[in-house]
Amino acid sequence: MSGHYKTYDPDQLFLLPPSLKEWLPESHLAYFVSDVVDELDLGEIEKTYSTRLQGQPPYHPAMLVKLLFYAYCMGIPSSRKIENKTYEDIAFRILAAGHHPDHDTIADFRKTHLGALKGLFLQILILCKEAKLVKLGHVSLDGTKMKANASKHKAMSYGRMQEKEKELERQVNELLRKAESVDAEEDKRYGKGIRGDELPEELRFREKRLARIRQAKKALEERIAKEAEPSKQPKPKDQINFTDPESRIMKDSATKEFVQGYNAQAAVDASSQIIVAAGVTIQSNDKKQLEPMLAEMKENCNAVPKELSADAGYYSEDNVAHVQAKGIRPLIPPGNTRHTDVPSVPPRGRIPKQLSIKERMERLLRTTKGRKAYAKRKETVEPVFGQIKDVRGFRRFLLRGLDSVKAEWQLICLTHNLLKLYRWGRAQATT
Repeated sequence: MSGHYKTYDPDQLFLLPPSLKEWLPESHLAYFVSDVVDELDLGEIEKTYSTRLQGQPPYHPAMLVKLLFYAYCMGIPSSRKIENKTYEDIAFRILAAGHHPDHDTIADFRKTHLGALKGLFLQILILCKEAKLVKLGHVSLDGTKMKANASKHKAMSYGRMQEKEKELERQVNELLRKAESVDAEEDKRYGKGIRGDELPEELRFREKRLARIRQAKKALEERIAKEAEPSKQPKPKDQINFTDPESRIMKDSATKEFVQGYNAQAAVDASSQIIVAAGVTIQSNDKKQLEPMLAEMKENCNAVPKELSADAGYYSEDNVAHVQAKGIRPLIPPGNTRHTDVPSVPPRGRIPKQLSIKERMERLLRTTKGRKAYAKRKETVEPVFGQIKDVRGFRRFLLRGLDSVKAEWQLICLTHNLLKLYRWGRAQATT
């Protein structure tokens, strides 16, 4: 090959050890994540490590936190992919400082320290408050359906379980009778032999399925008794999922499809799209989520917003009264209200005293000022879910079970705020 080119020698050796700081631009997200984690209090994580460990010392918890934070920022929750990235991706190599924790180590670390994520969420939120990114002027509340790490096709209704239980009982009994008949015939023909406790393969398969059905049936009965009256039995159409029993079939309002999942909640500050409260529920309806999310916001920020907007799914007279009792101006339509809805003649003047709570809210949202305030939702909480789902690709939880999913949602929302803080810092540096 002819021509003049810059020297290219893939086998060239470094004359001096390279510095990790030279591998990426100094403004890179990986360095920002590293610097932020170095400032966090990881005491709740570190206290779980014994001072008298046997064998090889463990990986530094700060390194594993950095890997998890950066991975979730990049939309990479898989522990196997994180392990691979420590070999293939410069940013991950820098954060791991040349180490390569295997995927079991990463997964175990995440599982062990799920409880600490709430504290880390608060610490990142405090950093955002110190950067003046949290104003609590207008906060928007909304929920989004996130798929569980389970297929909806792995769910079964209570009625179907009852039918399947009877069918499998009949099949197992028939197979047992057949096995006894064969054993008796073989004993008569060849003499008694030692079989141990072996069972025909088909019988073992049926018994295993019957045990799973009974276990799921019992779990569904206990769940219904816990959610309703202790003596209440499940309805024939009540379902439970075999892979993630705590997840539910829910209708995704965005896609109009039914998904096996959870209802993830977020309260977002309108000034900078910082998430000030995050939660997950197994209830598909948002109506009962307003009070706990408002309490979470108060606990996280030690303050409440001046104004709170939420869609019609959160409306009830009790919810409106609760928000007002906290000194907050509610913007919660009693019926579906689109941002583009414009009344022909917006109401003006004092609100008539005889109006009910519902009528007052409807009137407020028809005013020019009320419409303008409610329209903030389209540039506050809705884009946040878009950034989480469409940009970072989080449409399905990796973990299973409500407690684990709550912690993973905290990690997703924490890293959303971390990205906002990073971009704010870069913007400040260029002005």
